[in-house]
Amino acid sequence: MDLLKLKESLENNVVGRATLWAASKLYGVGAWFDRASYENGWKRTQSVNSRVVCIGNITAGGTGKTTAVLLAATTLAQAGIRVAIVSRGYKRQQKTQGPVVLFDNPDVDWRCAGDEPFMMSRILSQYKVPVVIAPDRAAAATEALRRFKSQIVLLDDGLQHHRLRRDADIILVDAKNPFGNKQLLPYGILREPMTALKRASLIVLTHCDQVSARQIEDIKDEIRTFNDAVEIIESQHEPEYYFDICRTQKVDLTDIKGDAVCVSALGHPETFENSLVNLGLNLKQKWRFPDHHYYTEENLRTFEDTRAGLPLITTFKDFVKFPDNWREILTTDVYVLSVRLKILGGEKEMNLFTDALYPKFSKIKNG
Repeated sequence: MDLLKLKESLENNVVGRATLWAASKLYGVGAWFDRASYENGWKRTQSVNSRVVCIGNITAGGTGKTTAVLLAATTLAQAGIRVAIVSRGYKRQQKTQGPVVLFDNPDVDWRCAGDEPFMMSRILSQYKVPVVIAPDRAAAATEALRRFKSQIVLLDDGLQHHRLRRDADIILVDAKNPFGNKQLLPYGILREPMTALKRASLIVLTHCDQVSARQIEDIKDEIRTFNDAVEIIESQHEPEYYFDICRTQKVDLTDIKGDAVCVSALGHPETFENSLVNLGLNLKQKWRFPDHHYYTEENLRTFEDTRAGLPLITTFKDFVKFPDNWREILTTDVYVLSVRLKILGGEKEMNLFTDALYPKFSKIKNG
């Protein structure tokens, strides 16, 4: 039984809910002590000779953090700024001594790096953005500076990591489900109390196209009870294209219509599935696996035997975890949906995003 199913099972009875509530209190004490250790000098923070910006969230999963990191990295790289991403490599299967560097290195696969960092490295390869993975994010940042002289380090999903000192915290909030029941894990979805919003340099609301304007204003009002000075900008996830992995080429979104099947292992698979429906697909089969699931040959044979010749659509995060011999099983009509984060509201809001990343950005952009 995976953790999500266990949680759902416990929520169905009084004793289970009490157990989750008690566990969330213990979790809260641990989270408080960890942060207090750094704030009070019981543990030492470490600085690096570069600007460090964290892109993270106070809830578990589903905010669109990876697309925000990709938008930040590509925007900076296109402006000629040397940028690196550091990550802990959540759920990587093969642990190594010291940082793992993804940068024109064909010998490193997702098992050493983790699925999301590996995916980011693949997407960002054209921009020459290194991704450095280590449980010690300070060591990863130091390696990025040593090897690449990075002007800015993006700390991927590091809001609850306090050892590496940063210059700004960009917090993402999912407009569809901003704070759940406002309880800490595992009783709720909060990684830390909502008072953590006080640390935000900028807040980005995601999935704003899926809620009403009134709901967005209510979320902003709630955020401002904790941080009345922070800028709050809106965003949505926008499909860009399909990528035909069998023929290694981009496919226009309008070229695939009608019946299809899909597979994903995401925190919130319904967001991915709804995007496909909105693009005009009729999903005859939807396979869902636990977040960060790694696929087996048996999984792929099930897809192939069941899809009845229909297009199979997945995500970049899922595709990088297909077994090495996937081509022997899935021979045709397999597509990855590429999605980007779009900042809403025009140039003003985009400038708020880039200024939080790199205050000198507007001067660089304007020459």
